[in-house]
Amino acid sequence: MSDPLNPLRTTFAGITLETPTVLASGILGVTASTLALAARAGAGAVTVKTCGLEPRKGHPGPSILPIRHGLLNAVGLSNPGAHAVAEEIRAFRERSHVPIFASVFGRTEEEFGQVAAILAAAHPDLIEVNVSCPNVESEFGQPFGADFDAVARITEGVKAAAGDIPVSIKLTLHCPSVVHMARVCKEHGADAVTAINTVGPGMAIDVSTGWPVLSNREGGLSGGAILPLAVRAVYRIKAAVDIPIIGTGGVEDLDGALQMILAGATAVGIGTGVYTGGPELFGALRDGLHDHLEALELDTIDALRGSAHGT
Repeated sequence: MSDPLNPLRTTFAGITLETPTVLASGILGVTASTLALAARAGAGAVTVKTCGLEPRKGHPGPSILPIRHGLLNAVGLSNPGAHAVAEEIRAFRERSHVPIFASVFGRTEEEFGQVAAILAAAHPDLIEVNVSCPNVESEFGQPFGADFDAVARITEGVKAAAGDIPVSIKLTLHCPSVVHMARVCKEHGADAVTAINTVGPGMAIDVSTGWPVLSNREGGLSGGAILPLAVRAVYRIKAAVDIPIIGTGGVEDLDGALQMILAGATAVGIGTGVYTGGPELFGALRDGLHDHLEALELDTIDALRGSAHGT
């Protein structure tokens, strides 16, 4: 049922978002104060930076490189550890009523559930499971997100640890079939999926020195360059699997957000777009979506969602 007072209000995995935009993990997600900055700017929900069981330094700098059509990121899952992140979630709760999502990774399948249990005690609104980071492969081997059976077991383990907190699995294109992976997630208890993570890894070489620019040599590619890949993934998942989707990857403006919604995303995740354009992007998207609905004489954002699939 549409809301005449707020046509952008969206229900995602049982969570009410005042706008269908989500601060993606990794940008402004380190502390309660930076998360609150994104919330005040107009994000419908915010996601903390991905954390593991123990603190992790990540890769040394330079670890982030703006390129012509996006960003190369080799931060390497740096984080203060699950217990410290749980405290930031609690601190954010005291500052804002905007929904907050946790993001977890593990070095083993079992560790995902252990991290989720620690964060669940802080009562985030959703736990996102990062099985698909592309710039730590040399340390952890093939990403779990490329293995159907591993993702099935991780999903079950995190769901058991999360209790009644919804769980979304963050998918990668670097698997045999992102659509089949979404099916696996749903079949094993996931409440939603996030599509997609950064792609690659890729590399940039400084032609003046002849050396790779990033200290890690390679990093995940995000930003506008991957928007068509993310939109296609969302479109194909929506056509095949009845599960809510956070469409993430390359959204930098209203056009990108609308493409995700038309493809079938319930909510739109934004990371690199905030890094390059600032948190005020959330307010601009909120206003732009309102204006777009008015121009089309539509009462609710739900009328747009998935309409690229036709009838």
